[in-house]
Amino acid sequence: MKMDKEKLKAFLEGMYYVYARREIINPDPLYFLYQYEDIRDREVVGLIASSLAYGRVAQIMKSVEKVLACLGDEPHKFLMDNDKFDLVPEYFKHRFTTAYDMNNFLRNISGVLSEYESVEGFMRECLNASEGNLFSALDKFSERLSMNRKPKSFSLITAPKDGSACKRLFLYLKWLVRHDDVDPGGWEVLKPSELIVPTDVHMHRISLQLGLTQRKEGDLKCAVEITNSFRSINPLDPTKYDFSLSRFGIRNLFSSLNVIIS
Repeated sequence: MKMDKEKLKAFLEGMYYVYARREIINPDPLYFLYQYEDIRDREVVGLIASSLAYGRVAQIMKSVEKVLACLGDEPHKFLMDNDKFDLVPEYFKHRFTTAYDMNNFLRNISGVLSEYESVEGFMRECLNASEGNLFSALDKFSERLSMNRKPKSFSLITAPKDGSACKRLFLYLKWLVRHDDVDPGGWEVLKPSELIVPTDVHMHRISLQLGLTQRKEGDLKCAVEITNSFRSINPLDPTKYDFSLSRFGIRNLFSSLNVIIS
């Protein structure tokens, strides 16, 4: 289904008005970021929460909570001071992610913090080294945070070069770069206009119905195509409607979509 641009924008703004509200976010891993005022803590927590944002939401929330319980009230400082130890107990498991995977990930975050003082500082370095090319920068970002990963183990942070939609990575950037009642923001290294829509099965499905993409596979090219469609409507903030449309999809309202936009 293809809507004209004005009608589509009116529909999206309506969804944003209804669903882009902080009080209806929980349960969502984004909820954990609200518990930290210091951006240095928030960016660490966001990295952990987004990396585990796959599978059933109830299990995601439990798993993120278990990891954060090991890092105390100041995750940034705690990781800076504990870069050589296993912080997550060996019985930890989140679907394909083992305690070994998570501990290795935390050590890599700790190494980044020790060298660059913040995750944003590291992202800035990646962008500078890539001459501003976002995908190339994210390849470097992912490679560093995936160091020493076991072969064939599930990656906690994907890279654009692999061709996947990188939903969790783009979700993380959206949380840290955008600022409204949903996304807490705090980063200045990127602009909202540069973000890519986090594309999962819900976003892909509704984007197909709205004519935002024609691609049948929800890969990186699909995420870019969806983003470009949103960008034609809102050039300065193409990911603005992500949360509200995701909530629309999660609440199984797809069956009413044709009625709403017809």
